[in-house]
Amino acid sequence: MAEVMAMETASRLGIDLSNVDWDSIHLPPGEDCGILSDDEDLNEGDPLEFDGGFSNIVVVDNIPIVPTEKFEKLEGVVRKISSQMGVIKEEGLWIPIDPASQKTLGYCFVEFNTPQEAELAKEKLHNYKLDRAHIWAVNMFDDIEKFMNVPDEWAPPETKPYVPGENLQHWLTDEKARDQFVIRSGSDTEVLWNDARHLKPDPVYKRQFWTESFVQWSPLGTYLATVHRQGAAVWGGASFSRLMRYSHPQVKLIDFSPGERFLVTYSSHEPSNPRDTHRVVLNIFDVRTGKVMRDFKGSADEFAVGGAVSGVSWPVFRWGGGKEDKYVATSVTSVHEMENGFNIWSFNGKLLYRILKDHFFQPTPMLVLALVELLCSDIDQ
Repeated sequence: MAEVMAMETASRLGIDLSNVDWDSIHLPPGEDCGILSDDEDLNEGDPLEFDGGFSNIVVVDNIPIVPTEKFEKLEGVVRKISSQMGVIKEEGLWIPIDPASQKTLGYCFVEFNTPQEAELAKEKLHNYKLDRAHIWAVNMFDDIEKFMNVPDEWAPPETKPYVPGENLQHWLTDEKARDQFVIRSGSDTEVLWNDARHLKPDPVYKRQFWTESFVQWSPLGTYLATVHRQGAAVWGGASFSRLMRYSHPQVKLIDFSPGERFLVTYSSHEPSNPRDTHRVVLNIFDVRTGKVMRDFKGSADEFAVGGAVSGVSWPVFRWGGGKEDKYVATSVTSVHEMENGFNIWSFNGKLLYRILKDHFFQPTPMLVLALVELLCSDIDQ
């Protein structure tokens, strides 16, 4: 290849290569004058891509130890539970067997189609109670190396100095009493001051690839939420620093409670069986701590009340209890108290629907809740 290129160049320049003393020509070290060697030419093709990660595999520990005659039953149970999180690859479930005892070893590997499904399985199936003696411990396969490198001797955690947080209502101190608004264009997201007296925009903060989906203000303007493949995050303060992340793979929608105490995230997953409806996962997070206060899982039909998002009415929840967001209603037939572990009151759904209808928790939420408590006590009696 190099020889052909040299001959073509010499012919174009009118040089007779037969009269050239090749031994007298020396190029500087590392210089090829733009001419590839035959070996380099072979390597010019696109590099082959190999999937060397195991991000779509989870390890499920503490499954029952059974003999070979019960192996198929155990495999069916594990597959049925795991497939609710996503599609398991063909031959993607492996339950090791002890050659000596011919019994399972108490753990298995599950390979999903995507890393997002594996993340969802880790989040939702960890601490899953199969029975009293078997509570699952689910971890990502990629995390095994991290666990293997845990030191044998305990060392006290490093104490970090206290760093005061930013003023999350900093925008309220603006001398011109302006509000802020956010716009997105392509990969750019920008926050600007809303000043009708000036035609030129006054920028506040700009960032590329800030979100993979959309951004959303909290009701009181304290937080700006961004949505990503692995979940959501909230940002705030004068520098818009990240305050908290919320893990929810494949999240599609988010919603804040009116008092900004809680963040609701929603995702919809394709069913393994095409005849089934989409599977819905809803999480309620504590905004400040990032802790999951409660999760709801089910088919889209269970949350369909006339909405437009895959049959789900959005927002799914309605809130009450004033600025504390103390109460949340998942439907017109159940109320959850946020303070004491989500105590659920069940009562005659038809009666409530007829009385409250679309005015649930409005306009006087505490009065309505008092009515709910009264109805509950009457039915219990």
